[in-house]
Amino acid sequence: MRIVQKYGGTSLADAGRLRNAARRAVLLHAQGAEVLLVVSAQGDTTDRLVRQAAEVNPRGSLREMDALLAAGEQMSAALTAMAIGALGAPAVSLTGYQAGIHTDGVHGNAKILDLTGERIRQELEAGKIVVTAGFQGYNDAGDVTTLGRGGSDTTAVALAAFLKADVCQIFTDVDGIYDRDPRRYPEARRFGRLSYEAMLALIEGGAQVLHDRSVLLAREHGLTIEVLSAFTGAPGTLVGPSEAL
Repeated sequence: MRIVQKYGGTSLADAGRLRNAARRAVLLHAQGAEVLLVVSAQGDTTDRLVRQAAEVNPRGSLREMDALLAAGEQMSAALTAMAIGALGAPAVSLTGYQAGIHTDGVHGNAKILDLTGERIRQELEAGKIVVTAGFQGYNDAGDVTTLGRGGSDTTAVALAAFLKADVCQIFTDVDGIYDRDPRRYPEARRFGRLSYEAMLALIEGGAQVLHDRSVLLAREHGLTIEVLSAFTGAPGTLVGPSEAL
């Protein structure tokens, strides 16, 4: 079985949460699965980097902002790979460039054009858990590009489609998708299953659990996504083709 899991920033915010993600990956690996993790920057790292950039140059170029912000995911990937290694499993971290994520040239909001992914295939075949930095790729000039808000979701779905993964899981700080923010509205209703169209309608209405590009990409490839809590691991909300739900 081949499994892709994406972890958001709050799911990796401190060493304890990062080790929880590592343990989950190691358990799957021990059961014989090929495991690829896609990680966001830890906690408020991206916001902190944006503030630092504004202090240095409020009108800095988008190219340099991409080079700066991509570092947050790369640090997260390296730390996660280290945590996996500490548990006795082989792991390797990859940048978007090393993972072969080729994008257009729009800095700050790039779109994925194609994937080579040969390095990922090689590392999985070597028996390693692969940890890929989300939110980033590279353009024709070889420059780092970032994919915009929620870009790590798009990275995970793109890689799951490319690898023909059996499972694509998006781990967040909530236990699924609700009709409204459950942190603000205790009466919010959680969905067990949603079609792509229903999910896109929720996003258009302001839901921020998934990025619209990731849902569109999943629909293009007929890929089912599961959104679930990184803290409980309990079954969450499935998003996929209506006939398969």
